[in-house]
Amino acid sequence: MIELLKDTNIDFVGWRKKAFIISGILVCLGIYAFIMITFGKGNISVDFTGGTNLQVRFAETVDVGSLRSALTDGGINDVQIQEISGTKDFFIKTKLSDTEKEKISDKVSSILKGKFEGKKFEILGSNMVGPGVGKELKKYAIIAICLALIGIIIYIAWRFTLISGIAATIATFHDVVAILGVFYILDKELNLLIITALLTVAGYSLQDTVVVFDRIRENMGKMKTKADFGNVINRSINEVLSRTIITGISTLIALGSLMALGGEVLFDFSFALLIGLIVGTYSSIFVASPLVMLWRKQFR
Repeated sequence: MIELLKDTNIDFVGWRKKAFIISGILVCLGIYAFIMITFGKGNISVDFTGGTNLQVRFAETVDVGSLRSALTDGGINDVQIQEISGTKDFFIKTKLSDTEKEKISDKVSSILKGKFEGKKFEILGSNMVGPGVGKELKKYAIIAICLALIGIIIYIAWRFTLISGIAATIATFHDVVAILGVFYILDKELNLLIITALLTVAGYSLQDTVVVFDRIRENMGKMKTKADFGNVINRSINEVLSRTIITGISTLIALGSLMALGGEVLFDFSFALLIGLIVGTYSSIFVASPLVMLWRKQFR
């Protein structure tokens, strides 16, 4: 009911060529990132590669940088450390696994005793993820995303048209690979929580696209004169623009709270959702709707 912008008349369709160039760059970057990650060259979590997760608790405050340096100097080079906000606990992830001669937890304990002499600590837990389990998780993560995209085609095709379903799926795929590309460029860790974020973004983007498509369908009935379909799209997007901005701001407040107060464990998850919020809103306006217009002209 609140309208931040009234009676806007922005030519969104007129910007489609520039938007398609930007989207093309994002998709190419995302596909490149996916290929590199598939071959194990990205910052892939222990969840997918296999390795060991440990939780360590110190009696005194310890700096994350000092802890990382100590483990690296001790021979554990490929290590990821997350400090649990408000505690003296740390999650330590390494792609190394237990061997018959040595357990990773024992090796970490020995290194910390030498580097942090006099500081008490205890290893609260140690879990090993085998390479086979990691490959299975990676396979099921890809399957989950593919099933989500197929579901989008079926839902939108049932509610609107097959062309709309394909356009919405392309827009959603665009959002997912864009996040993947940004995370690869920034060397952010790709783990199961980020896969959850990708699926969440797919749902958010779809919801935004459905709102636009719904208004387009309404206006096609109202504008009974043979108006150009591009004008119908522009009018529809302008009519829901205020709603889109309010929804985006509301979501941004929640994500800002997560990023500020959720600690390091939830920061990357929140960051992925933030990128998805921006890219998802962009794609519903500049990707999905113009694609429907182009294909409508092509197959008319």
